[in-house]
Amino acid sequence: MNLRHLLRRHHPFTTALSSLTTTTTTAAASTISNHTFSNLNYLNYTITKPFHSSPPLSLSSAAATTNTAVEESEDDAAMNEFLARFVHSMRSKLTDSYPNCDKPTIDAMLVVVVDKLVTEMDRNGGTFDAGAASAATDEFGNEELTKTMWEVSNTVFHEMEREKKKEKLNKYLQSEEVKTMARFASEIGVRGDMLREMRFKWAKEVMEDAEFYAELKELKESAAVEGANDDTEGGGDGGGVSGGPKEALPKRHGKINYKLYGLDMSGEKWREVAEKVHEVEEVVWPSEAKAITGKCKLVTEKIVGLGADEDEGKVSELIKEWVELLQPSKVDWVALLENVKARDYSVYLKMAERVLDEPTFQSDIRDYSLLIDAHAKERRTEDVERLLKKMSEKGLAPDVLTLTALLHLYSKTDNLDQAKEAFEALKSQGFKPDMEIYNSMIMAYVNAGHAKSAEKLIREMEVRDLKPAEEIYMSLLQAFARRADIDGAQGIVTSMRFAGFQPTAESCTLLIQASAKSGDPIKARDNFELMMDLGYKPDDKSTSMLISAYEKKNELDKALSLLLQLEKDGFEPGILTYCVLVDWLGKLQLIDEAEQILAKIAQLGEAPPFKIQVSLCDMYARAGIEKKTLQALGVLEAKKDLLEHTDFERIIQSLLNGGFVNEARRIRDLMETQGLAPSEILKVSFAGTEFRRSSTNNRPGTK
Repeated sequence: MNLRHLLRRHHPFTTALSSLTTTTTTAAASTISNHTFSNLNYLNYTITKPFHSSPPLSLSSAAATTNTAVEESEDDAAMNEFLARFVHSMRSKLTDSYPNCDKPTIDAMLVVVVDKLVTEMDRNGGTFDAGAASAATDEFGNEELTKTMWEVSNTVFHEMEREKKKEKLNKYLQSEEVKTMARFASEIGVRGDMLREMRFKWAKEVMEDAEFYAELKELKESAAVEGANDDTEGGGDGGGVSGGPKEALPKRHGKINYKLYGLDMSGEKWREVAEKVHEVEEVVWPSEAKAITGKCKLVTEKIVGLGADEDEGKVSELIKEWVELLQPSKVDWVALLENVKARDYSVYLKMAERVLDEPTFQSDIRDYSLLIDAHAKERRTEDVERLLKKMSEKGLAPDVLTLTALLHLYSKTDNLDQAKEAFEALKSQGFKPDMEIYNSMIMAYVNAGHAKSAEKLIREMEVRDLKPAEEIYMSLLQAFARRADIDGAQGIVTSMRFAGFQPTAESCTLLIQASAKSGDPIKARDNFELMMDLGYKPDDKSTSMLISAYEKKNELDKALSLLLQLEKDGFEPGILTYCVLVDWLGKLQLIDEAEQILAKIAQLGEAPPFKIQVSLCDMYARAGIEKKTLQALGVLEAKKDLLEHTDFERIIQSLLNGGFVNEARRIRDLMETQGLAPSEILKVSFAGTEFRRSSTNNRPGTK
């Protein structure tokens, strides 16, 4: 027996109740009518135990009273659970509202309230209507009590729904599908709260899918039942006559009208529009290439098998024959070129350029752009220029893609003027340069020695919130260091810091180099100390740069003091530092000390740089040591292509100072053959030497 039947038996107006119960119930009803129910707090209460514990409403007590062994159905169990929770919540509210009433009175009041609730549920077919609270009427002559009854019933109903859904979700959490996904997530490193959230999400999705398919199944079954019922009814009405359709669609009269967003698409003008759209689609999305068979297939194989050095006449004949056999469209040409490209890329480039002139290919700016880009990546400047000339003859102006390829090409080939022209053409077409465009243009300026122009582009990038790469900053820093521009180098380092790039050992060394070349040993030493403060140990390159800075001011004592201090800290000079010392000592004509440094270089087991021969030739020539001078001079003449203008000037000047006039003339002639013109100072030196020699020969007593 369920709780609903139990409540029926405890109805206050039945004769089965004792007189005490009747009296108590009447008092409860009177109490409900005469008291207000306004002091209730409408809160969500949590059940601490599943059933009410008072004897009149306990399911176990009811079962003991009736002594029945009938098992409850699922619906009865759900109803019992609902009413038990409702009684538990409602009892606390009644107790709070009527503190002076004793327990039997509260129990009787609960019987009345639950009876009214069950009556309303019976009106709804034995189910609880969650929206009944909003449409509830005053059942007791007490509006607050009626409202509270529906509020509590709603709360209990939603709590049971949540628990039911939670229980169902827990079931799907243990499903094999969710377990499989959880294992996979765990294997790839998902752990903790994230894995837990994902498991609940997957379980919810699986549950929703199951509910969806279950609902579909129910709809299918109900439709089948309805169909069977319809067949049964139709058979009865027809008197057993079967055959022929029972239902039929009405016949259509007139033309079909298609309307889309209020527009009648059945008109004649829309048919014309559809045909034009179809024609455009054939151009934009061409059909597949034609099938190649028979003789055309043989000719195609010959074209694909052509080599890079094939005779032009043979190639032209094969292409002409192929065109006559296939009558190709552009898609057929593209398929042929793809086959050639797969076999030999160099042949593909030649074939693609030849095909541009074919009428059936219908070449456009995009075809030229792709071919120019392919040649530009291989740095084939002549081929690119030839294609540009063909474009110009056809009246095609370079588009953004073509100009971008040209800019990258001219940047890599150190053609600054053409790169600038392509860059300005891009900007004139409204194209905003991206990171790659800026990088190529900056490197073009850097390679051409225009560091200031490159710096302007970096400032332009910073204004547009484009962050240059660290390699770009370092390339520009190297350019300023080579030009001995300490201010420009320092500005680049500052910009790097604002961009988030911290100073490195290389950037500090370049600052030292810029200071050394500018002849400022103080700034060079400051940057050297900064490098050590940042935690970078001095290396051979940075030390040699600082020593060369001291050399320009001839501060030998400071240089030696620096070397002694570094050696105490564990630094060992390398070949670069030794070469600077040899050059410096040679200029001071400290030949013995310079040769001691040469011995240390030999002990390192490394070949000294070629430029040290310039220092040795200068030192020995000015000292008048002929044998060693000629020995060093022979090494220099053998590698004359490595000599710069300043090297030639220094060698010739030292030879003249040492009296090696014939050797000086020979080196001057060698310099001129290299395309380098002697400076005015060197010409004056030669004129002075010739004048002294002529004066000596004209003295009395000389022959």
